[in-house]
Amino acid sequence: MSAELADLVRPEALGPALAEVTRDDGWRALTWELVTGGKSNLTFMLRSPAGELVLRRPPSGKLLPKAHDMRREARVQAALAGSDVPVPAIVLTDDGGLLGLPCYVMERVAGHVVRDTLPDAYASTESRQALGHGFVETLARIHTTAPAAVGLADYGRPEGFVERQVRLWTEQWQKSLTHEVPEMTELGRRLAARVPAQQRSSIVHGDYKLDNLVLHPTTPGRIAAVLDWEMSTLGDPLTDLGLLMLYWRGTEDLPLTLIPPISHLAGMPSREDLLGWYAALTHIDLAEMDFYQAFAHFKFAAVAQGVQARGRAGSAAGQDFGDLDTEIVGLAARGLDLL
Repeated sequence: MSAELADLVRPEALGPALAEVTRDDGWRALTWELVTGGKSNLTFMLRSPAGELVLRRPPSGKLLPKAHDMRREARVQAALAGSDVPVPAIVLTDDGGLLGLPCYVMERVAGHVVRDTLPDAYASTESRQALGHGFVETLARIHTTAPAAVGLADYGRPEGFVERQVRLWTEQWQKSLTHEVPEMTELGRRLAARVPAQQRSSIVHGDYKLDNLVLHPTTPGRIAAVLDWEMSTLGDPLTDLGLLMLYWRGTEDLPLTLIPPISHLAGMPSREDLLGWYAALTHIDLAEMDFYQAFAHFKFAAVAQGVQARGRAGSAAGQDFGDLDTEIVGLAARGLDLL
């Protein structure tokens, strides 16, 4: 365990805090391991004689405003506990006294976190179709959970959500960019000029994709937990669906460095299948999906630029995501095509 990672976890402070909150001194003998795959916040597996837990904390270095908000992640997961949306239970939250930055610790949910391979249980077409349906059904559960019913009525400002999102990701892009990208400038301008009317408001996850889920250990299609609520808020649910369409890569799509190549495998449902299931479950009109998909490309290009900047600055716990410049330009160009 490197000294750098130890400084990110601070076991001398975190271990006793966990021992106190769990009433189990086994947590004083804490070990940890960085979970690879996190592109924004850092995730550590915590182990001790008392069991296993998961730590979520921001990266080191300078942070962008409104990014890496651990308080929001912990709040929404605590609110959704006991709802139809499966989430890990929160064990501990801290505003910065333990690690120097806000963090939280949650239970470890048993199951599969998919990166670039599917578990053996998902070898058949039937199991892969079930996975796709469960994936969409869980998103529909998020979007049909009444915020007020789980104590989240004040979790965001749904009116004017997409207009603010276009402005926000334009600002995040500008804060992280290293050189001008005309395609991104034009895409941001065109998105701002044609925001569609918002049909309904809901809880929005903000980064809903396969590797932010825990698949049930033995039942294909059942989602055991939804993770990574950093970007969650109240807003337009179709922003989640548009991003899902970007993440769900088909055989005709170029792979993206930051997206595990899973959805293109034989037997997996198509984008059209996912859209049809979602519409049937939520009764939302999907006529404007080209806009929402274009916005997803804009947002993800800005996210990729931020990931690249953190990697180059050495604030991603040693993770290196390579040169993403070509992919960022390609994302922006595809967004323009969609419009």
